[in-house]
Amino acid sequence: MESGNSARSTEPEPIEALTRERAKMWTSFTTAIVGAVGVVVVVLIGLAVFLL
Repeated sequence: MESGNSARSTEPEPIEALTRERAKMWTSFTTAIVGAVGVVVVVLIGLAVFLL
């Protein structure tokens, strides 16, 4: 049986971990925005071709 060390630490995360998490979130956000803009551009090009 394990000793009682299974509880979470209440110490704050180091600044490096927070910076890594923020960079990961920002990368995911920008990837989603670029994907959405790409889809909108493709739809607009499709509409232009259809209407011409």
